[in-house]
Amino acid sequence: MIDLGLTKLAVIGVVALVVIGPEKLPRVARMAGTLFGRAQRYLNEVKSEVSREIELDELRKMHKDVKEAASGFEQEVKQSFSDVHSEVQSAFSDPLSNPLLDTPVPDQHAVKAKDFRKKKLARSSAIPAWYKKQSGRRTRVLSGAARVARYRPAGSRKSAPFH
Repeated sequence: MIDLGLTKLAVIGVVALVVIGPEKLPRVARMAGTLFGRAQRYLNEVKSEVSREIELDELRKMHKDVKEAASGFEQEVKQSFSDVHSEVQSAFSDPLSNPLLDTPVPDQHAVKAKDFRKKKLARSSAIPAWYKKQSGRRTRVLSGAARVARYRPAGSRKSAPFH
């Protein structure tokens, strides 16, 4: 903007006093102040309008991007749904090659049970018993009810009605 210092303003004031005169100077100064204020308000309104337009344009662009992303996602979902639907239809149309309808033979159950036992043995015996005893690790865990029954005083035990 215009660089007005104190000396320049003083020179302008002296020239205005000489040209306009002392009687009319206050009215002219008031009018110049109101015009300057109106000009500032008008410039601020224009700036805010331009910034609103820029923000509105950015929002429109963002809305367009979101719509494109949503439509792309919708297309992907529809494609995967149609693929799965066609696979299911083909599985039910040819029942001989359907892996869902194959019943496991007893040998498969035996193999699975044997593998399970091996894994359980490996889990339970991975740490030697002497180490468990030495480190204070419990080898047997009591349930809450068994713990209460074990540590209940002898006088307060109730006899069970069914033996």
